[in-house]
Parts: sequence; structure tokens; C-alpha cells
Amino acid sequence: MFTGLVEAAGEVVRFDESQDGFQLDVEMPESISDWALGDSIAVNGCCLTVARSENRLVSFDLLAETVKRTSFAQLQSGQRVNLERSLLPTSRMGGHFVSGHIDEAGVIDKFEPRGADFYLAVSCSHPSTRYLIEKGSITVDGISLTVAEVLDDGFAVWLIPHTRNHTNLRFRVSGDRVNLEFDLLAKHVERMLQVREESFSDRKVHP
Repeated sequence: MFTGLVEAAGEVVRFDESQDGFQLDVEMPESISDWALGDSIAVNGCCLTVARSENRLVSFDLLAETVKRTSFAQLQSGQRVNLERSLLPTSRMGGHFVSGHIDEAGVIDKFEPRGADFYLAVSCSHPSTRYLIEKGSITVDGISLTVAEVLDDGFAVWLIPHTRNHTNLRFRVSGDRVNLEFDLLAKHVERMLQVREESFSDRKVHP
């Protein structure tokens, strides 16, 4: 479990596919020093497990499903990725509940400064827009953000300069793909209502 508060940005050293599957190597920043094999780390919002580690180089093994559902297929050496270690019981909940399970990759439609802040508009699949509400939560590349506008084909958020400058968003431009995780609570509520509706329908068919 994560909060969506990015701790630092690491650098992609290698991302490729071999006969053993997909592997992502990330050079960890100096500000993150404690990790162990088996630890969960959110990389651009996707929960990955530390498989190997040597000095500051950390390796993750990725499922084909993970690569298919995320923007990882576009990763190249030298790119920056957002990093967040999993929550501790003593952690402050400064963002929102983030599982690290990416729903889909969206596309940046607009990213521009407006006054002192930055306006970011992202498109996503139409079915996913049902999880969006104004002032609700959305995770973009692992960053917990507040939905400012619900658009016909996506959403828009506002970023303060600190968020842009301390994450990989400072390198993002229109057309880039970003990992999206929609509000976990909204998805649970939807499922509960769906089961309830199916139960009622079944009772009508079999009184």
C-alpha cells in the first residue's frame, strides 16, 4: 500500500525482455537508502518487487501483463521514474490510498504553465471516466493528485511547482503516456453495487 507521495525520482539504467521475461534496472537516488530483496516499491505508480540489488542498482522482474497495461514499454535508459516505498504503520497518510495496481496508461493532452501553477489534462478510456469526480483522487505516474475537472475523455489536474519539479513530470510533454490508478474506494463501491444488483435480479428470477 502506498500514499501517492513520491519520495524521489530514480534513473532507468535498462529495460528489456529476455527469455526470462522483462527486467527493469533502476539506479536509486541517494535520498532512498534502505531497501531489501522482496520489498515493494512503486515505480511510476506500479507496485514492483525488488528481485536483485547491487550497490544502488535495483532490479525488478515484470509480468507481460504489467508491461501491457502500463507505459513501461516506452521506458528508455536515462529516463526518470517516480519512486515510493511501501507504507509503514507509522507513516502519515498525506495522499490517498494507492494500491500500486495500474488500471491503464493515459495520454497527456495538455501540460502547460498557467500563472505560477501547471495545468495537466490527461485522456483515458471512456469506461474509466466513471471513477472520476471533481475533487476526487487520481494517481498519475504514482503521484496522488486531485481531480480539478472531469472531461469527456479524461480529466484535468493542477500542479504546484514543487510537485512538477520533484517528480518525473518535469520531463513530461503532450503525447507522453502516463500510468493511471483510479480511486480504490470507487472501484470497491462499484463492485459492491454490482453484486447487490445481481443478487436482486437473481431473486426476481428465482423467487
